[in-house]
Parts: sequence; structure tokens; C-alpha cells
Amino acid sequence: MPVDITRYEEGAPEQFGALFHDRYGAPRLRLLIRPHKALSPRGFVWFVGLTASLLSLPLLAVFGTPVLWGLLPFVLAAMLALWWGLTRSWRDMELYEELVLWDRHLRLTHAAPRKAPLVWEANPYWVRVSLIPERGRVPDYVTMKAEGREVEIGAFLSPEERRELYDLLSREMHGP
Repeated sequence: MPVDITRYEEGAPEQFGALFHDRYGAPRLRLLIRPHKALSPRGFVWFVGLTASLLSLPLLAVFGTPVLWGLLPFVLAAMLALWWGLTRSWRDMELYEELVLWDRHLRLTHAAPRKAPLVWEANPYWVRVSLIPERGRVPDYVTMKAEGREVEIGAFLSPEERRELYDLLSREMHGP
């Protein structure tokens, strides 16, 4: 599951956030949820290099002829379009959700590229975690509801990962 789980048995470090640390004490749990990235940086280099090699093979047949100059702009445009599409996709996958849980407070932050972060805060005692198997936007849709507001969490995860997230949140929500 692409979830980084940090448990603070002794309490979080002082630099965690002075405002929240002073008001609520040390958090006991922090989840950082990120979507899968299908291509690693090394895989990105290999894919672009291999594609450039394969696209340049037809140019070898016309090397030294005026036809090369007719084909070259299209090959370069295809490579630039591939590069732009992959880097744009990579940047779009920089979204994340961060859930920080104190004994008396919960903060969920949803950060997406090119958008302001969305923050939801509640008292964990009143939060109800729900797993909606069929009727949600995605299968096994996980939501948290408190104070008349319902928010989703982990919608970009796979159904199995959302079930694991639901189990984890259900266990952790109401204290140690």
C-alpha cells in the first residue's frame, strides 16, 4: 500500500508544528497517502531513450538525402510530445493526502498539483469511518464523517488498499 505510516509512541518532534503541538500535544499517528507511479525516474529515462532510438531507425534509411529533413521535424515533434506527456503525467501524480491524528484532534489535508490544499479537521471521537462497497465513486469507497461533513480519503488507491486503509483507520480512530 502506498501509505507511509508514522507512529509517535513518545510523541512527535517539537518541529512538527508549533501551533498543533502546543494546542493538542504530540500526534500519535501520521499517514501520508500517495498514488502509485507506474514509472520510476530510471524507467522514465530508459523509456524515452528506447523510444528515441526506435523512432530514429527509419531516419537511418534516408540519412544523407533531402527526405531526412522532411521526416526529422515529425520525429522531433513526436519525441517532444512524448516527453511533455510523461512529465505532465508525472507532475499530476504529485498529489497526496496527509492524515495526522492526535488523541483529541484529526487533520486531513488533500494536496493536488496546481490547486490549494483542502483541509478538514474534526474531533476523532465523533468521526465515523465508512466503507461503501458499491455505491461510491469507486469500489470500496472510504469516507470519514463528522460534524455534518463527509470527506473521502484514498480514492486514488486500489480497492484492496482502500480496504486496508479502512481497517487501519477503524482501529486507530478512537484512541490507543
